[in-house]
Amino acid sequence: MNTDKLSIRLATVAKYVPAGSRIADIGSDHAYLPCYLAKTTGISFAIAGEVAVGPYHSAERNVQSEGLSSIISVRMGDGLEVIQPGEVDCITIAGMGGSLITSILENGKEKLGSVKRLVLQPNISAISIRKWFLENNWELIAEEIMEEDGKIYEVLVAEKGNSFKPYEDQLLESGLLLGPFLSQNQEPAFQKKWNMEIKNWKRIVDQLESAGATAETVEKKQELLNKIRLVEEVLKLEES
Repeated sequence: MNTDKLSIRLATVAKYVPAGSRIADIGSDHAYLPCYLAKTTGISFAIAGEVAVGPYHSAERNVQSEGLSSIISVRMGDGLEVIQPGEVDCITIAGMGGSLITSILENGKEKLGSVKRLVLQPNISAISIRKWFLENNWELIAEEIMEEDGKIYEVLVAEKGNSFKPYEDQLLESGLLLGPFLSQNQEPAFQKKWNMEIKNWKRIVDQLESAGATAETVEKKQELLNKIRLVEEVLKLEES
């Protein structure tokens, strides 16, 4: 992967960044995404934010060697600390856990005033992002799921709007867990992911049953059985 050819995962993120945007890529790593966008979709400005020293220097080197220092500002800082209010209209965050991504957005809320679009790629727990959107009036407008090198990734895209709209035609609980658009399309990666999850949950339920009943194990088992039921119902809808 380099600034000319992104991984499938990052290329999917790139696809949802509007041309001409002013973007902040948080946790930019080597600044591959902003460099690629500057060269292909004509973003007008980018901030590559990085909290760790090594990747920060690597991003700086990449931006300089591509001759993109006039468009891309590489900044060191935690989360949205690297942005001034009003500086960007699109934020990308890729390759972190869902709950870390939501805490970055939550802690930097005052920087989101001018932001029109969020493009987020959680490695795990996309549900925490969907819940955050719901509570903060961001409307999920697109989702994609893909498999790359044996791992399954989701990309979530949101704009300010009616945060309940994507869930109007389905049960909120399963929509938040599985994704309202992903549940409708049921790509092979989606089916693979959730069949694996069901298998894993059933294995844990068996372990809990053999561990003997305490208030805690009973509650945990109930929670897992509920999830299994929710997911099986959505997967079966596709078969019927």
